[in-house]
Amino acid sequence: MIRKNPVIPLKDNIPTRTFPIITVGLVFVNIVIFVWQNVVLHASAGATLYTYYGLVPREFIASVVTRHDLLPYNIMTIFTSMFLHGGILHVAGNMLYLWIFGNNIEDRLGHVGFFFFYLLSGMFAAAFQLFYDPSSEIPMIGASGAVSGILGAYLVIYPHARIKTLIIILILIKIVDIPAVLLLTIWFFMQFLYSSVDGIAWYAHVGGFIFGLIFALLFIRTRKHTGGSVKA
Repeated sequence: MIRKNPVIPLKDNIPTRTFPIITVGLVFVNIVIFVWQNVVLHASAGATLYTYYGLVPREFIASVVTRHDLLPYNIMTIFTSMFLHGGILHVAGNMLYLWIFGNNIEDRLGHVGFFFFYLLSGMFAAAFQLFYDPSSEIPMIGASGAVSGILGAYLVIYPHARIKTLIIILILIKIVDIPAVLLLTIWFFMQFLYSSVDGIAWYAHVGGFIFGLIFALLFIRTRKHTGGSVKA
């Protein structure tokens, strides 16, 4: 989420009514898995996790078309891949975005609803990337697709929220408040700007974002929301 990104959100101004237990739990689990993979396990063993638990588009398509016996395993990798990350910036960026924007969406959907929304966002993001590059043999990993769904929903529900944002342009570093509608729109179009850069499933980001946006328009926006007392 923050790799190659000169615009880094730090905090929003939207209060929540409840403690975001699912958001905190997801952040915790992702960090624990990353530390376990990169600190506890031997380097070679940690690397094999990408092979076994990452989502490989070519293998997934093959399991759907011919290798039906491998379909359950490949479906499983849709979910396991969401909890693997390729480096400290990868996991840090995803968890930063998840924390800033996820707690408010969890507040609107409720804990259980948010958990399933998160998984659905990740599934739709994976499907989007699969259709875009079905012949890829590179394991797809990371929570970016699921987190992108949260960003899409946030854009619909809280377009006028103010996001305290770190902007880095060459040697210029500045913190400013940016409306969520502007920040997230810029973020979305940056996915297309960098889509030619290898090593990142940019269209999974796009797919997750679109899913979250449509989901919020159809199922969340019309719900009434009362004020809160716990600061996010």
